[in-house]
Amino acid sequence: MDMEAQRYVWDGAIPLQIHLHESDVATLPAPPPALILAPRIGYLPLLASHLKPHFSSALPPRLDTIWFEYKGLPLKWYIPTGVLFDLLCAEPERPWNLTVHFTGYPGNILIPCEGEDSVKWSFINSLKEAAYIINGNCKNVMNMSQPDQVELWRSVLNGNLEPYRRVSTKLKLGTVGDEYAAKLNLSGETDFSGQVKAGRVPVRLYVWSVSEDFEDLEDAPQIDSWDKVSYINRPVEIQGGEGGRCFTLHDAVKSLLPEYFLDKSLTNEKSLTVGDEHEQRVSSEDASSDRKAEEEVENSSEHITSCYQHDDAEIKLVRIQGIHPKLEIPFSWVANNLMNPEHFLHICVYLKVPQANTVS
Repeated sequence: MDMEAQRYVWDGAIPLQIHLHESDVATLPAPPPALILAPRIGYLPLLASHLKPHFSSALPPRLDTIWFEYKGLPLKWYIPTGVLFDLLCAEPERPWNLTVHFTGYPGNILIPCEGEDSVKWSFINSLKEAAYIINGNCKNVMNMSQPDQVELWRSVLNGNLEPYRRVSTKLKLGTVGDEYAAKLNLSGETDFSGQVKAGRVPVRLYVWSVSEDFEDLEDAPQIDSWDKVSYINRPVEIQGGEGGRCFTLHDAVKSLLPEYFLDKSLTNEKSLTVGDEHEQRVSSEDASSDRKAEEEVENSSEHITSCYQHDDAEIKLVRIQGIHPKLEIPFSWVANNLMNPEHFLHICVYLKVPQANTVS
């Protein structure tokens, strides 16, 4: 793993300007917005310790679970902050203006969140799932000592890479054996030779598709409903490229979206899942049961048949960790260097698709 790239991921942050919703303002005048530099790898509920003191003088006496919205869209708390930003801001907005609520939790849209504990167990559950995808079991995660588990979570919570590396190396979750000896930097320049070993990469793909075209990102339509986002939770099988070429990021995206790119050579019809809220329901009991973790991964491998097919979709944008990597980049490098701490690679894709034609 490239230390420079890993440091880039861990040091990534988004400037937030967070406003208290008017319905939560119990005393006037309304407080000024809070300015926070939020870690990309972090989660919005973890900002509560900063926001409650800031807004305390204006808050009502009885508070509910903290939640956030962007332009009226409630934000899913278990998606990393950086992924939310990459997905919802086609044209990056800095600072990112969010609204925080301390009452009126939208339980019909968001799954329950009990604060840091819920975020922690969501993270551990994802780590178990990634381990199972990579190694076929999650024993190393399940057998972590209590001190190691605490240190791992605290390192993520505080953005400390060194203690994270000390613990995570014990989990033996090296994702892909990269034999390209890729001389690659974040600007996307490549100089590689050799071959890449096969491997399974845990991927969470967020697809926003629109039928209207746009040239500039600032003209892209706004995502105002989660129904407009397809969430695909599926491992990518690293394959040898045709004619000896490498398996690229473009190949990976196409393999994850066979209904948009009807390339049979890249389509693996096993284990395509469009994720929903139920995949994210976690608890401390889930994190203590290896068999439950294995069953969860196995049960997620259901084939979804789309009633629509688009053979001329256009990829308008791919965004990972805030960057727009070239589609020709070796996927093994992307997987090894741009993954989140729970060992999932989060990819946001903007697609331009024609009006759907029903397939009989």
